Amino acid sequence: MSTFRFELIKEDKKTGARLGRLYTTHGVIETPTFMPVGTQATVKAMTPEELREIGAQIILSNTYHLWLRPGEEIIAEAGGLHAFMNWPHPILTDSGGFQVFSLQKIREITEDGVHFASHLDGSPLFMSPEVSIRVQNALGADIIMSFDECPPYPAERSYVEASMERTHRWAERGLRAHKRAHDQALFGIVQGGMYKDLRQRSARTLVAMDFPGYAIGGLSVGEPKETMYAMLEETTPLLPRHKPRYLMGVGSPDALLEGVMRGVDMFDCVLPTRIARNGTLFTHDGRMVIKNSQYARDFSPPDPDCTCHVCQNYSRAYLRHLFRAEEILGIRLATYHNLFFLIQLMADIRAAIREDRLLAFSERFLGRYYARDPNRAF
Repeated sequence: MSTFRFELIKEDKKTGARLGRLYTTHGVIETPTFMPVGTQATVKAMTPEELREIGAQIILSNTYHLWLRPGEEIIAEAGGLHAFMNWPHPILTDSGGFQVFSLQKIREITEDGVHFASHLDGSPLFMSPEVSIRVQNALGADIIMSFDECPPYPAERSYVEASMERTHRWAERGLRAHKRAHDQALFGIVQGGMYKDLRQRSARTLVAMDFPGYAIGGLSVGEPKETMYAMLEETTPLLPRHKPRYLMGVGSPDALLEGVMRGVDMFDCVLPTRIARNGTLFTHDGRMVIKNSQYARDFSPPDPDCTCHVCQNYSRAYLRHLFRAEEILGIRLATYHNLFFLIQLMADIRAAIREDRLLAFSERFLGRYYARDPNRAF
């Protein structure tokens, strides 16, 4: 009997938003939720204790990177990924499939799998559905992902269709290879590029395979956000109501809200940590590039309406100084704030769904967020 279960608590009356609860071996996750990305068994610049402090419920780690370094055997010997990184809470591992997309200059896709050149030393590697599932079984995450291909944007329909069909065959192979269905939930990944009928076909095909949950992949790869939202609207209604829905690689505040209102339960993205390292903060008034000279004598909090310990204790001028002096603390504080901001946003969204006021909350939040820069890129 699987330890994984999804409870649908409430559906918003005016949008497609859902309030739910995910039960896993390592804890319960309230949804909708945002998952910080810990690619190499660490969320950059954050300790596990700090992640719990800001309310993170589940984090994501990367199968490809951990397969290369330190290797799944070492992590299994340590007692699994939870023990290895001192995170006794839920973990999701991706399949390595995104590297099929991001490492396209050093890979070759075949029906059997993908031949890579290691980004570390150029040595030859081979990843298949069976290898991906074997590695993820060894890592021991609560939720694991099917091995898939994420087509680039834009891409010809013929390429996207062939890629999607191969992804479906790989999904079947992954299901057969999965050895820990009792404590690891394997999600299928819907593909189909920016073609509505392919998205619909992919969703129906994967639903027929009866996965415990479903991810929506191949979005947020350079297409306009309106296109991404249109693809969501074609996809989520076809996924089972009683199973979780995960939109991969999306993490801007506006896209989180828009995704929730289209029926998505789970999100992940490197965006909040990546932009933090470049000195950019999420705020209720839009993005803030803290290195800009206008903040040199600004002693107000980074975001006066944020309750994180960064905004309660440090000024814009101080954060700017840290970045200009290239002090590590600047990156740590910016990362802490950005992750707190998104995790608090998801908590506010859950409260709004529970209290039947999500649409009003969304209009107020987005109206203020877009006021400074309606054409922002994220």
